[in-house]
Amino acid sequence: MNIAFVGLGQMGRPMALNLLRSHPGLVVHSRSGRSYEEFQGLGARVTDDPQVLANCDLVFLSLPDDAAVSEVLFGASGIVQWMRAGSTVVDTSTIGYTRTLDIQQQLAAAGVDFMDAPVSGMASRAAAGTLTAMCGGSEDVFARVRPVLSSMASHIEHMGAVGAGQLSKLVNQLLFDINCAALAEIMPMAIKLGLDAQKITTIVNGGTGRSHASEFFLPHILKGDFGNGYPLKDAYKDLVHGAQMSVQMGIPLPVLAAATATYQAALLQGHGSDDKGAMIKVYEQLLGVQFRSQQP
Repeated sequence: MNIAFVGLGQMGRPMALNLLRSHPGLVVHSRSGRSYEEFQGLGARVTDDPQVLANCDLVFLSLPDDAAVSEVLFGASGIVQWMRAGSTVVDTSTIGYTRTLDIQQQLAAAGVDFMDAPVSGMASRAAAGTLTAMCGGSEDVFARVRPVLSSMASHIEHMGAVGAGQLSKLVNQLLFDINCAALAEIMPMAIKLGLDAQKITTIVNGGTGRSHASEFFLPHILKGDFGNGYPLKDAYKDLVHGAQMSVQMGIPLPVLAAATATYQAALLQGHGSDDKGAMIKVYEQLLGVQFRSQQP
């Protein structure tokens, strides 16, 4: 089976490297081409020719947003126009639910199978091959793709029909996003009231207030390190998708709306290139404090 991987960014590059180890001769494509030399040295085939990608039996996508996925598949040089009936596209990107359903319909019209399989776990787990993959698609497509996906993910769950993977990822991301915004709001308050940043971090991460967000971001925040994880400007799309679902389905999400306001404030203050931990800078500025370790 010929396999292609499109998108060699923060998550895509380590995912493709793991896939290459299990599937020599993997075809890879990246808009920037920055990783081409690395992949060629490991035996991958690199290409900027969409027809080469389209001739593969299985094409994985790891792209930043809806527009990028649509361009690769359906743009002027979109691969779908050359794909054979019976081939398969697996989208590991995080994109909108409704757009995912549209993509499935367009691919089905061309006789191409589709599965949405967004992943969770950050770049460190992508490198380790231990991502969580949430899959939406038919049982047949899932059974066919799962052995290949296992090269990149250790926890693979079939969540239901097409779109169920994106919905599952959205639920997970929104909970994580809310946790990040809560840390940004509450931890500067602790400093304002006289607590030590290092000590309260130990208490939170050893108590019932801990979360993956606190365990990951607080140690970095203490060091003033905001270059870990996904940039705020890119992560904001999850909040947009959540707001869209709230409006479309008439579901009140007041806590999410409050968290979204913190993200927006951070973006307006120019922290879009920093990770989610940088939202704490919004409340540090408001309260005139810094949540940093006093240790050298």
